[in-house]
Amino acid sequence: MSSDFESYEQDFGTITAEVTNKIGRIPKLSGEEKTQLVLNVDKQLEEVRELLEQMDLEVREIPIQSRAMYNGRLKSYKQEIDKLEKDFV
Repeated sequence: MSSDFESYEQDFGTITAEVTNKIGRIPKLSGEEKTQLVLNVDKQLEEVRELLEQMDLEVREIPIQSRAMYNGRLKSYKQEIDKLEKDFV
């Protein structure tokens, strides 16, 4: 069960790194290029939110003695996404 969670964590890390990079590039762009990058970041943020939902479902299936650790990690990821979304806006 936790291997699915860890797979989601890897995907989360990859996508959030890409989003962070793109958010940093947005102010330097203009026109169509900027519009496309903004749309791409928006799509990736939605993808990350869906990943978090999957992770949340996985945590519910983890035996109760291990659940607290995974819930802590999930909470941290949610805070990271909230920060990225604030940086994006």
